[in-house]
Amino acid sequence: MAEIILAETAGFCFGVRRAVDIAEELAEEGIRACTLGPIIHNAHVVNHLAERGVPSVENVAEIPENTRAIIRSHGVPKSVYDELSERKIEYTDATCPYVMRIHKIVKEKYDAGYDVIIVGKREHPEVLGIAGQCKNAEIVGSEEEIKELLGRLKNLENKRVCAVAQTTIGRKIWESCVKILKKVCTNCEIFDTICLATYKRQTEAASLAAKVDVMVVIGDRTSSNTNELVEICRSVCPKVIRVENADEITPESISGAGSIGITAGASTPDWIIKEVKGKMSEMVNNFEGESFEELLLGSLKTFNNGDKVVGVITAITPSEIQVDLGAKYAGYIPYSEIGDDADAADKYKVGDEIECSVIRVNDVEGIITLSKKRLDAIKGWDDVELARQDKTTVEGTVVDVNAGGVIVSVHGLRVFVPASQTGLPRNAEMTEILKKKVQLKIKEVNRARRRIVGSIREVSAEVRREALERVWAEIEVGKAYKGVVRSLTSYGAFVDIGGVDGMVHISEMSWTRIGHPSEMFKEGQEIDVFVIALDAEKKKISLGYRKAEDNPWTKFTSAYGVDDTAKVKIVKLMPFGAFAEILPGVDGLIHISQITNTHIAKPGDVLKEGDEVDAKITAIDEENKKVSLSMRALILGEEANAAEEAEASDEADAVVATSGEENDIIPEVTEE
Repeated sequence: MAEIILAETAGFCFGVRRAVDIAEELAEEGIRACTLGPIIHNAHVVNHLAERGVPSVENVAEIPENTRAIIRSHGVPKSVYDELSERKIEYTDATCPYVMRIHKIVKEKYDAGYDVIIVGKREHPEVLGIAGQCKNAEIVGSEEEIKELLGRLKNLENKRVCAVAQTTIGRKIWESCVKILKKVCTNCEIFDTICLATYKRQTEAASLAAKVDVMVVIGDRTSSNTNELVEICRSVCPKVIRVENADEITPESISGAGSIGITAGASTPDWIIKEVKGKMSEMVNNFEGESFEELLLGSLKTFNNGDKVVGVITAITPSEIQVDLGAKYAGYIPYSEIGDDADAADKYKVGDEIECSVIRVNDVEGIITLSKKRLDAIKGWDDVELARQDKTTVEGTVVDVNAGGVIVSVHGLRVFVPASQTGLPRNAEMTEILKKKVQLKIKEVNRARRRIVGSIREVSAEVRREALERVWAEIEVGKAYKGVVRSLTSYGAFVDIGGVDGMVHISEMSWTRIGHPSEMFKEGQEIDVFVIALDAEKKKISLGYRKAEDNPWTKFTSAYGVDDTAKVKIVKLMPFGAFAEILPGVDGLIHISQITNTHIAKPGDVLKEGDEVDAKITAIDEENKKVSLSMRALILGEEANAAEEAEASDEADAVVATSGEENDIIPEVTEE
């Protein structure tokens, strides 16, 4: 039965998935929208979106009225944005963040006086979008084209040149063009803008294609990165099949193959990949079985030590795995021959197909002792050698720790990782990663000495670089993140926001004064932060933690105004007055002259820290966030009120007295 292997990195890349998700979300929300050009290079996805009410139009003039435009993942020239704005058409930008980064580089360098060279395919929409960010950009797609260009241009040694790459261009083409450019132009800035996901996809495809009998590449025929994958696979595999969907797979195309590899371009959706793989699996299972004669001969076949065999697991006992080899001999794999991982047997179940090597044949008992570990080791040497050559990442389990480093089991082989290459801090215990799965790069392979050396740290650094590019492609001031506190210093906390560290300064932690960041956070704590400042050149990110709605000054000004009375708490006495807390985080000053209406030598004559008193707000300095308070004003107000009441009472008494006198002199009226 043929083995079908799907490449780990196959199908939608980050930028493509983001663009399709944007279009799907607009369709879900019932927003009338259309894509400006095919959103990605895959006719099936474009048709699917059209069926959902998100059709594709070729230019701005074709956008229907009251319809939102979606900028495709490849991006568009600046002139398209200008036209959308001029026509007042609302749009959502689904340009891949990596492509958007190239737009920014090109615009900045062109504005600074640089000549721009783009290495890519001249008519590709991504390249047209990049070129549209400046004027007179030169586009080259091969060594011959850049040689012709450099021969045509003059005074290159005095010109400032900026070179960028199409994200999906082959690395071999890019590196050869850069090499030629550097020889001729002495004042050039090179920006390697090939998407890391593209490079990883191409590397994995080459590695897989070199191991299989047939390689299947899935993708639209207009997709540049799919075409690149086809060429890469053809350079190492004798038979490469290019298909757009499962309908193009035929039994004849894969018959006779012992192993079949599958990869897919960045514009190929998961559902098409699953359909293709499913159809091939069905074809493989339905291929005509062996004849009775072939089965009889198989049952009588002999086995020799070192033979590679394939069988089906029939039973799993506490000490071994029993395997049906399709012959009169029964096969057994002792647990010690399964693998270095003590839990390896847990990975298998009855009915699984397993490949092993013969280590002993007992003709008397009709038993064959098998080893999965030894076969893996034989194949493993080829795998690790290829991983070293291609600089690909491999996965293994840390099985041992010694003074010099750790031992990682990879493809059944023991790979030594020096302590300096574990990626752990200098004083950390290496037992922290014992029994854990890790990813590493193979740095040295010596079959004669049976020595393999690897590096976990190099993979960690690569992952961090990818995370750095991803974060910087999307980050903007005000954006919120869920981060993890990595370390604390006297002046702030460093927070990981997805592989990249930003700093929360101590002044941005709380609206109230704190002495040390440890009063707010501890290492490993998950917190919500937001970006308050960026320095793209120095790769520095300033983060904020305290929320604007919690600003004590805002709460104060919302609750109080000048002439309002507040109950305040005396927090500090000074020779010139007393500081009083109005709200937590907002203090006001009661000047010594405003404490009482009589002369005092010092505030302590009347007040002490901790007293709660009523004070009148006499002034608010918004710019400097200062508040002036007065107890004296309240005292004078009370005295004034008392005086007014007394004066009113005297006037009332006077009126009563006067009224009595007038009554005395009113003549008595008598009847005649």
